[in-house]
Amino acid sequence: MSRVTARRKMLRITPEGQIRRPDSLAVEEPLELRLDGRSLAVTMRTPGNDIDLAHGFLLGENIIGAREDIVSARYCAGTDENGQNTYNVLDIQLRTATPVPARNFLTTSACGLCGKTALDEVRTGTRFPLPDDGPLVDADLLAALPDELRSRQTVFDATGGLHAAGLFTTDGAALAVREDVGRHNAVDKVIGWALREDRVPAHDLVLVVSGRASFELAQKAVMAGIPVLCAVSAPSSLAVDLAADSGLTLAGFVRGDTMNVYTATHRVRLPRPAAPAGGATLRH
Repeated sequence: MSRVTARRKMLRITPEGQIRRPDSLAVEEPLELRLDGRSLAVTMRTPGNDIDLAHGFLLGENIIGAREDIVSARYCAGTDENGQNTYNVLDIQLRTATPVPARNFLTTSACGLCGKTALDEVRTGTRFPLPDDGPLVDADLLAALPDELRSRQTVFDATGGLHAAGLFTTDGAALAVREDVGRHNAVDKVIGWALREDRVPAHDLVLVVSGRASFELAQKAVMAGIPVLCAVSAPSSLAVDLAADSGLTLAGFVRGDTMNVYTATHRVRLPRPAAPAGGATLRH
């Protein structure tokens, strides 16, 4: 499918005048996820990489722990006014029957959870505890990753309306980058890719997101065994609490050559301080 952008008429108003012309917009459509024919969740997403999205979502909700847990994923009922399949209903068959969780997955902010309950659920549900030590990531490399992510946001270039998430190695190589109208969907898509490529637990990877770091994104990183989360904007207080509780390295406001590292700072290799003018040696 290539339904990631759509054209709509608009009136552009500028100091120099007005012009009517089409504009490229990011497509937003619902995706219903079903487990063995039973409705589980509906998310508003940008079409594409839906299989990865489903894998990442189910891993983040602790419904699966490996790609082998899913027998099949297929598009099913759902047609438009012309009778064409909308590809907006995805039915997943699990290897082992799993009761549909009672949680309301239509709520997007922190998956409808709050406070200590949310932290306890992640703590008890984590299949892949984060390692206490590595990996080590150079601060200079970490600072460069948002620009690397941005350079791969091709649909954002056309629309200006998408979030992005990327998985990088600790030497800066981009393994997977996905865009979506929902920041949580973009993360699910790259984590789902990692799961399908047998890269979970992702103890050697860095997750980079184009916006803020919410509790939900920190949760998804922890559930996939990703030890480092790097965000262009601010983290929420609950995201920092979860990161501290889980041993996740959480860096926010990663812009230019500055960043705030809130938790598990031992994984960030700090740059050497610049030598003072004249070659003098600093003494402490």
